[in-house]
Amino acid sequence: MASVVGTSVRLSIFGESHSAGIGCTIDGVPAGIPIDMDELQAFLDRRAPGRSDTATRRREADAPTFLSGILDGHTTGSPIGAVIENADTRSGDYAGLRTVPRPGHADFPARMKYGNWHDVSGGGHFSGRLTAPLCVAGAIAKQALATQGIEVVAHVSSLGPEGIPDEPLNELELDIAQVAALRAHSFPCIATDAAARMEAAILRARDELDSIGGVIECAAYGVPVGIGDPMFDGIENRIARLAFGIPAVKGIDFGAGFCASYLTGSKNNDPYTIRDGQVATETNNAGGILGGISTGMPIVWQMAVKPTPSIGQKQQSVDLDRMEPAELAIKGRHDPCIVPRAVPVAEAACALALLDLMIEDGRFKYPAPRR
Repeated sequence: MASVVGTSVRLSIFGESHSAGIGCTIDGVPAGIPIDMDELQAFLDRRAPGRSDTATRRREADAPTFLSGILDGHTTGSPIGAVIENADTRSGDYAGLRTVPRPGHADFPARMKYGNWHDVSGGGHFSGRLTAPLCVAGAIAKQALATQGIEVVAHVSSLGPEGIPDEPLNELELDIAQVAALRAHSFPCIATDAAARMEAAILRARDELDSIGGVIECAAYGVPVGIGDPMFDGIENRIARLAFGIPAVKGIDFGAGFCASYLTGSKNNDPYTIRDGQVATETNNAGGILGGISTGMPIVWQMAVKPTPSIGQKQQSVDLDRMEPAELAIKGRHDPCIVPRAVPVAEAACALALLDLMIEDGRFKYPAPRR
């Protein structure tokens, strides 16, 4: 399985949803980066299950044990190894899924690819549970980028069939008030009324034994101009590769994205100006990227997250052993909407991609030697 990503910073993720544990190794993180473990755990708690009525009732501490790479509160430069124990598993809920696959899940193609040897419990290696070690790596990347003056922020920008909207992130500069609002809410929205409406929509879907999806907007502020490459190694390519590793992500766009195709060139182009003695743009339809290279403006992108495929309603499937139609009633504990818990995962993917590029391009300012 292709569970390794990165060029200068290499991330490898291992484990399954119901295995003894899950974890990661991260190679290439510079030595001397201060790591605040309380801040790291708070980041993981934003993704962890069982924290609200809008999430699965599976309860996991998601407290990583670091085996290497961090000493005296700083990275050592050697590979960072982390393990998270899986404690609250109910593998019996997934009996029979080798024979009758879940619509919307990887059960059927995985059976065909791996000869039915794969782990089906909780989705195995295809599960969103594997985003926990991704967030471990992303939390470290975020703290490394903070030493360079780069801040990565995300929120739920719209949710459900109604497209309930939140206030968009500032596309021109970091808005401290927006960040404060996000940190003040238990639900990852900027506007209080949007958070309340979204929570209510998720609870309705749960009561109807159904699920809903949504869109997450993510922005990186403080990225210097000139990071990235054209063609196949641009910022879009790097972020998209990591983001598409998040289960349930079905679409990515940058800046104005698909909406740019409905604009004229005169409306889509971002006029240049001078702001605080620096070249800047008056708008940011490009999402801070041109030719795969950062423009110095905020990197702004969105990812579309599909509705959770595991729902309580009966669904039509097939019996793969008998090769005949079958009705499926899914058991287990599942999120009626995974979008809120995917917000820190979007930040993690973005931070890892940018840290990888900063180091690769020689733009990362290394800490001073220890004395």
